[in-house]
Amino acid sequence: MNTRSVRRTGISLIAIGAALAGVAACGGSDSGSSKGAPAKEQHKAGSDFSPVAALQAVQKKTDGAGSAKVEMTMSMGSLMGLQGGGALAWGDGTTGTMRMKYTQGTMAQTMQQMGAESIDARYLRDAYFANMGPQFAQSLGGKHWIRYGYDDMAKLMGPAGAVMKDQMQNSTPQQGVKALLASGDVKKVGTEDVRGVQATHYSGTVDVAKVVGGSSGLDAKTLEAFKAQMSQSGITTDTVDIWVDKDDLLVKKTERAATKNGEMNTTAFYADYGVKVSAEAPAASDTVDFTSLIKPKASQQPS
Repeated sequence: MNTRSVRRTGISLIAIGAALAGVAACGGSDSGSSKGAPAKEQHKAGSDFSPVAALQAVQKKTDGAGSAKVEMTMSMGSLMGLQGGGALAWGDGTTGTMRMKYTQGTMAQTMQQMGAESIDARYLRDAYFANMGPQFAQSLGGKHWIRYGYDDMAKLMGPAGAVMKDQMQNSTPQQGVKALLASGDVKKVGTEDVRGVQATHYSGTVDVAKVVGGSSGLDAKTLEAFKAQMSQSGITTDTVDIWVDKDDLLVKKTERAATKNGEMNTTAFYADYGVKVSAEAPAASDTVDFTSLIKPKASQQPS
């Protein structure tokens, strides 16, 4: 595999990290906005009370659960299709493990050429790691894991990277609930079956820049630049749907947004709240930092 392909792959695999952000939803790190709600507003999601009051209870209950098993799919036009599953924990940062696989699009073709049928990802508080498999490791001096530091991603991706860093360090299922609460557009759709569980369906349209601006804690200059980046990419609004069980726990979330690369869709299922989650950084001797893959070296010849 030539050096240019390695660099391109190092950049493209940031999508594995973006998948985790998709498992959450656009939203910030503040998980306590429902704590001050009056007691009379803390009602079951399936009740006849207002969607806002019901979702405040869902936000608090889901956030307090601490961890869950996750299954997800993500697609974006002809660029990619992705599916994955694993377990994530939240509270003091986001940690966990996921196994990802590109299923369609140009990214799937690229991964097949590299012999990487699936990718094991580990999420820690300051970075995530992607295991590219033995064939790709041959082009990395025998190292299997690529490290993606959130600070480095923020620097290289600009304002969007800063937002992505914030979301990936604070990804929880309740962020989808929080986005709906911030949208001012949430409505109760009805009761539906989700994998054998009766769940209440809520839907709303989120102004991405507005929600991020109200919850991320980023400075005004960064937020303005982020808004400009989103406009250039064609992303302005995000349609969020969530399904909540009788215990006020999120069991499913979908998102839809238009982009210049085609419609982006994500779907996530959540189960086994409170599951034990363990994730450790791979051995340093078996890891390469993605920044080293995208920096040209004077000794390298064009391929």
